Amino acid sequence: MEANKKIRKSRFLQAIRDFMEGAVIREPTMVVLKEKACLERLLLLFLFGDFLGIPMPRSYYSLKILPHVLPRMDAWRRGLLRERDWTDRAFD
Repeated sequence: MEANKKIRKSRFLQAIRDFMEGAVIREPTMVVLKEKACLERLLLLFLFGDFLGIPMPRSYYSLKILPHVLPRMDAWRRGLLRERDWTDRAFD
């Protein structure tokens, strides 16, 4: 009986910890991740906007980081072209 109470108590405390972690940490984490993705898209647009047809002057620094960015370039381009205005989402 005593072992059963200890197990229930530990499960209850773990459930409370999980709930508090989700309530306190999840929202700020999601905000930070969305902000990071937005800033990364903006940086890539600034550096490599000419791939989308936006005239941008080439710089030495954008050519230096191109090999590091190239594996993510297709996903970035698709995500940027797929992005819609808030009015498109409001009237769907």
